[in-house]
Amino acid sequence: MGRLSAVSCLGQGPTLMANAKALKSLPVDIGLHLNFSEPIGDNPQQRPLPRLIVECYLRRVQKTALVAGIETQLDAFEQAFGCAPDFIDGHQHVHQLPVIRDGLVDVINRRYPGRSLWLRSTSPCPVPASCRLKARIIAALGAGAMQQLAQGNGIRMNRRLLGVYDFQADSELYREYLAAWFREARDGDLLMCHPAKTASAGDVIGPQRCREFAVFCDTAFQDLLDGESVLVSRLSQCV
Repeated sequence: MGRLSAVSCLGQGPTLMANAKALKSLPVDIGLHLNFSEPIGDNPQQRPLPRLIVECYLRRVQKTALVAGIETQLDAFEQAFGCAPDFIDGHQHVHQLPVIRDGLVDVINRRYPGRSLWLRSTSPCPVPASCRLKARIIAALGAGAMQQLAQGNGIRMNRRLLGVYDFQADSELYREYLAAWFREARDGDLLMCHPAKTASAGDVIGPQRCREFAVFCDTAFQDLLDGESVLVSRLSQCV
């Protein structure tokens, strides 16, 4: 329906290989969802998010080991899609943490010199007010440093990150959130979303994914876009 412009994939996700060909045929940017906090695949650097944050800020993680983890996940992505990713973001935004962000930029410069690859910025959007604190906390964990590092290495980023909320909204409230984000949206902003047709067992936000999917599929979604003159575009194709 043209309502998504990018899809990020866990390199070691259990269904990636089976679905990569179909995904590659769609007109979307396809990126790596860098993971160091979710127990998926063979990832010796995986840690619970709070511990990962603390150890990264205290510099108690080895950069060489994290770089090896980044390389392994990129290898898996390239094996699935036969090409480099259009962008890289992070599961629970881990790509912006100290040590990880430095290693990630080093890997990008080495593996993809001269390539127009973009990174996700978590620079916050001030709406909705009820979720403002969460957006600011996410950004405080590395948005400014990540942006400075990316700019210094000529790597593109989105302008701001919209779509942060507490995953506790019914369909009507989520629709209201979308309306607020679209009113606030400016060129180059990125709206993060998590839609799914069904809820997987053990997925704590599975029911919310289904609510998001229902809203995105609703005929009223286009009215939300048109009402604020918002155009869904691929960041890789924007000037």
